[in-house]
Amino acid sequence: MYKIIKRAGDMFLSLIGLIVLSPLFLLLAVLIKLDSEGTVFFQQKRVGINKIHFHIYKFRTMYTETPANMPTHMLKNADVHITKMGKFLRRTSLDELPQLLNILRGDMAIIGPRPALWNQYDLIEERDKYNANDIRPGLTGWAQIHGRDELLIPLKAQLDGVYAKKIGLVIDLNIFIRTVVITISGKGFTS
Repeated sequence: MYKIIKRAGDMFLSLIGLIVLSPLFLLLAVLIKLDSEGTVFFQQKRVGINKIHFHIYKFRTMYTETPANMPTHMLKNADVHITKMGKFLRRTSLDELPQLLNILRGDMAIIGPRPALWNQYDLIEERDKYNANDIRPGLTGWAQIHGRDELLIPLKAQLDGVYAKKIGLVIDLNIFIRTVVITISGKGFTS
């Protein structure tokens, strides 16, 4: 029953978020275009519920010649690939706002494991051990509030598995509140 309520809540909150934040979307789009050449939005193939692929939407934070199918933390000298505006967007997590479209469409939830890149086979395989690929990925999740990209893949998958096992209102509220606190404080986020 909770999964039905969660999905309805995700749809409602993402729709409200898109409406309320539309002026911010417009402002960020203009600033991204003024900062560097390329599109405003960035699409990337990710792994969704039951390992079905979908395209995630983000505000573009990197120069267009940057490899698209590699996690930022695996890029050699990642900072040279990130635009000035991109550094701000990543520090504030505003680059993630277009994922409200993914949530509205049903590709994602507000809370759940972050969707792996389609070619992060090691993470996908580890998540299989904990049934974390069997739930809808999220904008934020249990692993994100415990270290984000600094986590080693086995620990990240294990934390995603904890969420898959405990999924419910209490853990979702815990993750949501802690995400807000982390975002405002800037702790736990990388550039």
